[in-house]
Amino acid sequence: MKKFLFSLFLGALTVQLCALEESPKEEKQSADMKKVAEAFGHLIGKNLETLGCDLDTAAILKGIEDAMAGKNSPMSETDCVQAISHAQEEAFQAKADENLAKANEFMHENVTNDNIVVVEKERLHYRVDSEGTGAEVQPHYSPLITYTGRFIDGEVFGASHEEEMISLDEAIPGFSRGLVGMKEGETRTIYIHPEFGYGTSGYLPPNSLLTFEVKVIKANASHDDQESLTTTIHAKGQSDEEIALPNDHDTESLR
Repeated sequence: MKKFLFSLFLGALTVQLCALEESPKEEKQSADMKKVAEAFGHLIGKNLETLGCDLDTAAILKGIEDAMAGKNSPMSETDCVQAISHAQEEAFQAKADENLAKANEFMHENVTNDNIVVVEKERLHYRVDSEGTGAEVQPHYSPLITYTGRFIDGEVFGASHEEEMISLDEAIPGFSRGLVGMKEGETRTIYIHPEFGYGTSGYLPPNSLLTFEVKVIKANASHDDQESLTTTIHAKGQSDEEIALPNDHDTESLR
C-alpha cells in the first residue's frame, strides 16, 4: 500500500514539475505534453478507485500543490497510510455486510421461482436449463465443462475459453456440490450463497452471491484429457493464469 501511494503521488508530482520547468515566457505547454498530463490524470483517477475508499479529488490536488510550494503536510506519511488502511477496512466491511444482505434476500426469494431445486436451504440452489443423457457427475470427479460465472446483477466475472477440466475436490463447495448429479450434455444454472462460495476471501467483492451457467461435456475427464486441453489452450496463446476456474485455491484468476 505504501509503495503504491508513493509511486502514485510521485508520478503526479513529476508531471506537474515537468510543466513548471518550462520557460515562464512560454504561454502554453506543448499540445502533446498536455495530452500526456491529462492521460496521466486519468491513470491516477483509475488507480484511486482501487484503494476501496473515497478520497476528495480536490484535496489530493491541493496536497500536490502544497508539496510543490514547500508547505507542510497535514499528516505524516505513516499516519496517512494508517488512516487510509483503516478507511479501507471500514469500506470493505460495509460492502461485505451489504452484499451478504443482498445474497440472503436473493436466496430467500429464489425458491419461489419455477424449477428451482434446493440442495441446501438458502445456501445452494440450481435450475436445469437443458437435460442431459450421458453419465452422471459423482463426488470427487473431475468433469469436463464449459461455464460462465456471474454476480447477482448479471455481470460476468469469469468464463471458460474452451472446454475445461476441474477437480470437484479443489472447487468452492457450492460449485462442486452443484455439479454432482449432472449428466453429460446437461446445462444447469447454479446459485451459490457466499457461505458456499468465496465469502470475504479472494479477489472478488466480499460476500458476493455467485451464479454459474454450466454445461457438462464429460462426467469424469482423464489426465490425458487434461493434457490435451492444456496443449490446445496454450497453442492458442493462453497461459494458465488466464484460465478462469471456480477454484477454491486460486481466486485471483477470476478477476
